[in-house]
This record gives sequence, C-alpha cells and structure tokens, in this order.
Amino acid sequence: MDESWQQPDVPQKAPPLIQNWISLFGVILAACSFFAVTCLIAIDFYAGFSNPYMGILTYLVAPSFLSAGLLLVLFGVLRERRRRRMLAPGEVPRHPRIDFNVPRQRNAFVVVVAITFVFLMFTALGSYRTYEFTESVPFCGQTCHAVMKPEYTAYQNSSHARVACVQCHIGPGATWFVKSKLSGSYQVYAAMFDKYPRPIPTPVRNLRPAQETCEQCHWPQKFYGAVEKIRTHFKYDEKNSPWTVELLLKVGGGDPTHGPVGGIHWHMNVANKVEYIATDEARQMIPWVRITDHQGHATVYEAKEGKLKPSQVTPEAMRRMDCVDCHNRPTHIFRSPDESVDTSLALGRIDPSLPSIKKNAVDALAADYQTTDEALEKIADTLSRKYTSSDHQAVQRTIAEAQRIYRENFFPEMKSRWKVYPNNIGHFQWAGCFRCHDGEHTSADGRTISADCTSCHTIIAQGPGTDMKTLSAQGFEFQHPSEDLGDAWKGQKCSECHNGASM
Repeated sequence: MDESWQQPDVPQKAPPLIQNWISLFGVILAACSFFAVTCLIAIDFYAGFSNPYMGILTYLVAPSFLSAGLLLVLFGVLRERRRRRMLAPGEVPRHPRIDFNVPRQRNAFVVVVAITFVFLMFTALGSYRTYEFTESVPFCGQTCHAVMKPEYTAYQNSSHARVACVQCHIGPGATWFVKSKLSGSYQVYAAMFDKYPRPIPTPVRNLRPAQETCEQCHWPQKFYGAVEKIRTHFKYDEKNSPWTVELLLKVGGGDPTHGPVGGIHWHMNVANKVEYIATDEARQMIPWVRITDHQGHATVYEAKEGKLKPSQVTPEAMRRMDCVDCHNRPTHIFRSPDESVDTSLALGRIDPSLPSIKKNAVDALAADYQTTDEALEKIADTLSRKYTSSDHQAVQRTIAEAQRIYRENFFPEMKSRWKVYPNNIGHFQWAGCFRCHDGEHTSADGRTISADCTSCHTIIAQGPGTDMKTLSAQGFEFQHPSEDLGDAWKGQKCSECHNGASM
C-alpha cells in the first residue's frame, strides 16, 4: 500500500488539568460534602435550630470537609500544571483554550457558572448561620458542656436566663465580636487538649465595660428611691427557728434630675468617678480608692494597714468602678448551702418540722465529694440515716430537694462551688461592701469611707418567725438572732463568721 495516501497524524489533545488523582479525590470529597451540607441545612431548618450538636456538624464540621475538597482540587491542578511544564515545549498547551463557538464548551461554561452560583449562595447562607450559631446560648453553654456546665446551669437558674450570653460577654459591634472570636480560639484549643483550669477563674479580665452591655437595659440615670427586701434565715438549732429581717435597700441614684443623689447607686459613673486598686486577683483586697466628683475634685482614701507604695499607684493598676464590681455574679450564681437551704425551708420545699434539718442538710451539701453521682448518693444516704423515725414522705421530699440544690450549685468535676466565687452584693458571706466601707479607709484630710449600716439600708422589721407586726419608719438597730453572742458580734464583718456552711 502506498503510504502517501495515509491521513497525517492529528496532534493528540491534552486532557484537562483536573484529570489527576488528587483533584478527582477533591471533587468527590467536595461534592459529597456539598450534598451533606445541603441535607443538614434542610434538617436544621426543619428542626428549628434547636440542637447544638447539629449546628456544629452543619456549620462547622461539614463545611470544613467541603473546603478541604476544593483545596485538594486546586492543589492537584497546580501540581499537574507544574508537571506539564517540565515536558518538552509544544507537547501540552500551558493554558486551556475556551471557545464559546464550540457548543460543548459553551454548555460546560453555563453549567460551571450555575453550580458556582448555587455553591456561593449556600456558602453565604452557611457563613451567616455559622456566625449566628456561634452567637447562640446553646453554642456557649452546651458545645463544651463538660467545661461550661457549671456556668450554663447557673445561667439557666438566674434572672438573666432570657438574655443571650453574647449580649453581656460581647455586646454590639464588630470590634468586640472579633476580640471574642480571637479569645475563643484559645478556648477551643484549651477544651480540646484539656488545658483549662478547674475552676474557671474569675473575674474575667477582658470583659467589656458594663456601660456598653449592662446599661443597655439597666439605666443608672433612672435609678432612685428604695427597694423592699424580706429575708428569712433559719437557725442551726433543733427547731430550725426562723429569723426574718425586712429592710429597705437605699438604691438611690446619681442623677439629681430623677431623684435625690445618694444611696447605693451613688457609686455609679453618673455624677461620680470611682477608681480603685486591688492587690489580689479576685479583687477582694482594696487598699486604695480615689473618688472624683463632677467638678473634677479628687479625694484619695487609703487603708490604714497595707498602704500601697508610690510605685504601685499607677494608671495600669487602677480600675474604674462599674456595675460588675458589686454585681459580679449577676448570672452565674453558685448559691451556698446556707442560703439555698434557707430558701427551701421558707418555701416549704424542705420540711422545717424535721429536727435540726437546717444543720444536717447544710452539712450534707457542704461536704467534699469527688463526683456529682457520689454526692447525690451520699446526701440521700446521710439524710435517710438521720431521719429513720420521721415521716417517710417528708424525708424523701427533703432528700429530693437537697439533691436538686446540689445539682444546680455544686460541680465537683470542675471544682466549682460557692467557696471559689466571691459574691460582692451585700456583705453577708463575703466582704462585699466592706472591701471599702470598713471605716478604715481615710483621706489625707481625715475623712473616712463610712461603715454605717444605715448608709445603704434601713431595717423596718426584724424578729423570729415570718409574720412580723412591729414596723418602724425610722428603722431598727440590727439585732443578731443568736442571743448567746451578746455584743460579741459588733465590730466584726458578717463574713468573718458566716461562710455559707454551718458555723
């Protein structure tokens, strides 16, 4: 046969760059992940965004596999392109040619654009839902439930249970959102590798100022007047004798256009600027206070003992007082055994007819346990043994209530309980107000930060029982319920004896 009649060889067309094992694996991974994300989003919408673990899977885990698949596609294409460059010139074109006059290429381009549009739409939706989910209460409280269980449980039982975590811990605006996410990155690492402390330390050093969070709902300029409080305590005697104190808390305010200036909220930054220096991490030891009035006059008060050196009085060491310096446990409150049992006795959830139940219940709750299960078992065993001859149903109700108190306030796995979290509202179990109002902080001209009880409250009734009939508009001098003490309690801080457990 004459070889001159044979058709000349046609140059072989180079296959697309995506045709390599790495890119093909990336395509499969991305396609499967995209399908999974689509299904999970549909399920999440149908479920009403209620499951935190579904949110993690849908908006964090699955998209990460999708991104990994796309990165593998890109890596494979670049690697293949580099490999082809090493070949002889002319063997493979360096760049693909797209000709819209070719129907196949035109149709392929339309398909790619449509898929890209759908992908970007779902990516945008997923990104928004990721942002929204990371701002949710379930994400903050349930994602790392072993770490956050104490705080989340206390939050659910607080007066702020309907306020989202981010409204206090982050607040509005992009700046603090970015700060929180940067801080959260380390928290994720600490949770994954068990690097977090037990208990979680307080106060939070990088917490946003209360003027930008708390005061969005609580408006200090509108505070004035007094608030009535009735508190019933039960003695550690056999009869569980009640002692009730009814008082008026002088909430007051700092804005003269809405009421008299004074009271507890005099401290707020409406008319006065209060700064202090604490010498401990928990801010319980405050030897230095500076008060600046609205005219700019500053007065420094220093404790008689433990005065600071001039080198310690620096702008970096000073903190400007705001809401959380007194309301430092507005949400995550771990109530003491003494306080919790008093409340349950007053509400009838613990039967006060059981002899010495106040002391026995408090002792059972305050004991040291290694785990929650061990605690619940030993609380039940202890109270059952002490009341074998009492009404069985009353004892069982009391045991159930004591176990409820423990579950909501004690977390031995995280070493979280009332002892490790000072509560600065008042001055009963912690120094609180007396950190500064101890009568020991004096100025250079001899003025003293008052320790007078009537500065903040007026006792209008007090005595045994809950039905008090004697009221005084001028107020009573405080009467200690333990008559055996006489006047020995005077001159002491309440927290020197009252530690939250039986005394």
